Amino acid sequence: MDKKIISGLFFFLLLVIVSMVCTAQEQFPPPRMLIDTPTAGTLTRGSYDVTLRLYPQGGVIASVGIGLSSRLLLGLSYGGENVIGEGKVNWNPDPGVQLRYRLIDENIALPAIVLGFDSQGYGAYIDSTKRYTVKSRGFFAVASKNYVFLGDLSLHGGINYSLEKSDGDSDPNLFVGIIKSLNPDLALVAEYDFALNDNEDNALGSGKGYFNAGLRWTFAQQLYIEISLKNILQNKHNIPYSNREIKINYYEHF
Repeated sequence: MDKKIISGLFFFLLLVIVSMVCTAQEQFPPPRMLIDTPTAGTLTRGSYDVTLRLYPQGGVIASVGIGLSSRLLLGLSYGGENVIGEGKVNWNPDPGVQLRYRLIDENIALPAIVLGFDSQGYGAYIDSTKRYTVKSRGFFAVASKNYVFLGDLSLHGGINYSLEKSDGDSDPNLFVGIIKSLNPDLALVAEYDFALNDNEDNALGSGKGYFNAGLRWTFAQQLYIEISLKNILQNKHNIPYSNREIKINYYEHF
């Protein structure tokens, strides 16, 4: 697709996000993402959500998810570095594609289970190894269970197999996470990505895994803002620091 067309569509999506930060009438569905890792949340039929992610080096990723049914979700995303700033934008090579199907609904005994695919990675895209700084999930399965404990508490865990393996590390990977409400508006979000597919000699990770944590503020019933600190364990060979991101999510029905 022509880069000018892609740029135009990208900024149109940003305009849509800004214009929708207005009224709110319904509650959020179960969250379908922690910070970088998925949950077993999906969207209801005829609903959609739009997410704007701001990350270092002027990076922006915009994504949209659509509930085709109560079990099936389709999503698209696109972005790049230096979108905010001066000079040429370094667009990601391809749009990201998300697809997920809820296999089992949550009940008293069992967690919700979702099977899916996500080709969107996070951070800078590295041409030499054909991967994102944080690899995309690829094919994944995730389970989520909700509890009432001093407010709302949800636990999440899953396995994934990324298709970004040109760095020589093609192992399956594991991830876990938690969302704990602090009050009706604020929630603590934390996740640990074992990064089993990012710890070989040519990979970026140094074997510590990726631990991320953030604060999610439900600004309005259909809008939340999240501020997160990523790579707290500094799981990098030559980049000994963490980084900060901001995420804005809006949910609505057609």
